Amino acid sequence: MEISLIRHGKSKFTDSHRITVNEFNNWVKNYDDKGVFEEDFYPQETLIKIQSANMVMASDLKRSIESAKLLHQAIKITSIPIFRETELPIPLVKGVKLNPSIWALILRCLWFMGYSKDCESIFNAKRRAQKAAQLLIEHAQEHNSIALVGHGFFNMLIAKELLKNGWIGKRKTSSKHWNCTTYYFNT
Repeated sequence: MEISLIRHGKSKFTDSHRITVNEFNNWVKNYDDKGVFEEDFYPQETLIKIQSANMVMASDLKRSIESAKLLHQAIKITSIPIFRETELPIPLVKGVKLNPSIWALILRCLWFMGYSKDCESIFNAKRRAQKAAQLLIEHAQEHNSIALVGHGFFNMLIAKELLKNGWIGKRKTSSKHWNCTTYYFNT
């Protein structure tokens, strides 16, 4: 059996002007809602894995669904909210304007340290990843080969759970858009 974790494509929302942390909430919404860029070429391994998968799954966010369709237009996609990306906390900081990528880095670091104001905690995200990994395993048992088009951090959490459950693969998933990391289980 195999489970391939694929990171979605690059978002069409490319606004990178400096914003406040409160404006960052709207920035994330736009990032989620704008879809992804179609590429001239996709990584060969990713195309092989998604096109040979007996079942393709995705989060319910537009960038994941669009990415799955761009990689394999003829396949039926099962879209489930459990595979959504982990959220970021929004602290009360006034007047500071930073590039969105800097905000994302700072907020992700705070999140990893346990700060989760108004968002899912790292503890709860790990529990969700356990459930998501179990769901993927159940589908892999039925379909043998599964591809999930998901998100960078949540794919990483799922991968850790697969490894804990005896699956074989890289310790770390690829963080690059469109890249694929595959996990195997020999029965």
